[in-house]
Amino acid sequence: MSSTLQGITDDFDVIIIGGGPAGATAAGLLSERGRRVLVLDRERFPRYHIGESLIPGFMLPMAELGLTERMEAKGFERKYGGTVVWGNNEIPWNFAFATGGKIPYAYHTRRADLDTMILDRARELGAIVVEEATVKDTIEEDGRAVGVQYTVRGVEGVVETRGSLIIDASGQARVIGRKYSEVNWHEQLQNVAVWTYFDGCHRLPGDEWSNILIEGVKDGWFWGIPIDKGVFSVGFVTPSATAKASEQSLEDLFKSQVAKTGKLKELLKDAHQTSGFRSARDWSYTNERFYGNGWVLVGDAAAFVDPLFSPGVALATMAASSLAKIVDQIIEHPQIEEKALDRYASAYKDFFDRIRVFVEGFYDRSKTKGFYFDLAQTITDPEKKNDAHVDFVQLISGLARNDALFNPDLSDLIADVSAPAAD
Repeated sequence: MSSTLQGITDDFDVIIIGGGPAGATAAGLLSERGRRVLVLDRERFPRYHIGESLIPGFMLPMAELGLTERMEAKGFERKYGGTVVWGNNEIPWNFAFATGGKIPYAYHTRRADLDTMILDRARELGAIVVEEATVKDTIEEDGRAVGVQYTVRGVEGVVETRGSLIIDASGQARVIGRKYSEVNWHEQLQNVAVWTYFDGCHRLPGDEWSNILIEGVKDGWFWGIPIDKGVFSVGFVTPSATAKASEQSLEDLFKSQVAKTGKLKELLKDAHQTSGFRSARDWSYTNERFYGNGWVLVGDAAAFVDPLFSPGVALATMAASSLAKIVDQIIEHPQIEEKALDRYASAYKDFFDRIRVFVEGFYDRSKTKGFYFDLAQTITDPEKKNDAHVDFVQLISGLARNDALFNPDLSDLIADVSAPAAD
């Protein structure tokens, strides 16, 4: 049975699958431009999500959405940099975001609060949001995706809705991506993560007070994120092959590896665990196709690299900001769709690959700090315009910008289709 939910049209400019940071950012920015946007999410917000630590690049799309003051008012913990126990001598070293540019801090957050804030802002700007909505399939006509079929919890029947373009921002569920694209897994980053939460934790000293802690051990590495007061998110990441070969459960492996840390063990010495363990496996991948006839991917639905240095939310929302600008122009000039989305996909993959190549190199803990700085410079600044440590901070801040992605210029495409036909 097909139907339309009461009060909701069955025709939109854009249908967005997923109301997380990428989907909500795109929805808000497109709605602000006067586009009719429908967001469908299978969960009800607020909902739990991992990824509590942010980087400065994330602040750019939040400024576009008008959310920076709300984030501060919410009381999120400011994150000014990181403390790293990494490299061949395992001597702790620090980095400060202020080194890399004009945005000196980001935040540590509870994602349930953050994601709800962004989605609510999309609503304020005019997007229609349907929660607990499960997309069942796309509607196709002449090889083009022209809409979706979805169900809503507690509502009888299947709802059909059409749109000029469908954006898949469904995260690792990859609702559209699974149907239209193969996925390429990055073999060097096939890891497993197990994490939990502690209260009553100590803090790092002095200026390191709100730093994220990244501490390597023989079989992997830990993150320690000070969310608020004495609460820490603590996770252990290890190669999938190592976890599989271990005779320990993931939970026991976590506990045994904590005992081998230096700084983390001290932060947790008087703490108590406040939740069960959660885990995720094999998450680093790129879709072969980022767009097709009537659809496009963004955020984790397009690609995900690794939790090291916490790039996921920033990359997802920055790409969503770019995509909103591009889709707005596609709606105005439908003839440019394929070329415009091809530019978006090429620029997105290029920026993603820079981060991936850096992370793969950083995972070699036999190197020195100087090697990691030089690697960042080689990837982002081969002409060596900055000091290597500045390039390092810019890269892990999400501020080593790719203007082709984040400042898309489609004027030439628009001019081509707007030019009067020759006699």
